Amino acid sequence: MLSFQNLTLGYDRHPAVHHLSATIETGDFVALVGPNGAGKSTLMKAILGHIEPMEGRIELGDLNRDDIAYLPQASRVDRSFPLTVFQFAASGLWQTRGLIQRVNRADRQRVTDALSRVGLHGFEHRTLDALSGGQFQRLLFARKLVQNGRLLLLDEPFSGVDEQTTEDLMAVLQAQHRQGATIVAVIHNINLVRRYFPTSLLLSRELIAFGKTDEVLTTHHLNRASTIGFGDHVHADICQVSES
Repeated sequence: MLSFQNLTLGYDRHPAVHHLSATIETGDFVALVGPNGAGKSTLMKAILGHIEPMEGRIELGDLNRDDIAYLPQASRVDRSFPLTVFQFAASGLWQTRGLIQRVNRADRQRVTDALSRVGLHGFEHRTLDALSGGQFQRLLFARKLVQNGRLLLLDEPFSGVDEQTTEDLMAVLQAQHRQGATIVAVIHNINLVRRYFPTSLLLSRELIAFGKTDEVLTTHHLNRASTIGFGDHVHADICQVSES
């Protein structure tokens, strides 16, 4: 479904990801792991077509951009815009319906079902600024369910939310995976990756390891990821996470 061929990405001629080659197959459930500044969000942007490769290429197989559902970091979404929970979730239809086409009865049911699945039934008329951080993260997931993409890209989907919200939303992701979605998620919680993600891609500006999670998230690989291109100042942090 998704292939990186000798891919180098960066900004203003300064590479952030170097010579990445890897293939994500249809139906994979992948955690994208690495230190801060490792190039994970940059890779997401490149898959979405927001930045062009400096070298190499990204191949999407039989996908087009409308097949990709992207969940950004919650902190990057403007919650001051005057939308209700229902309207925001329904914006997941825009990619296939356009901005001016009216929402029909089937669409409304689709949105209602998505809100119920993430635990927001009864919140339809609340505004975005009335939601807690965890509730807003659930809403972001609901919008992705409405969009129903074949490839789900999630950038730190559990950042700043409590354990119960994380568990609930992981169940939503697992259900999407069982229904055939391919999922790639930037995850910082190594223990969460080990519990739920069968496949991991460990990135530290270059590919450290890619494959079965228990073979990728070894102490050796995590130690290497913490020092390549960053120096010893991040070494203690990632090692502490890896051993916790």
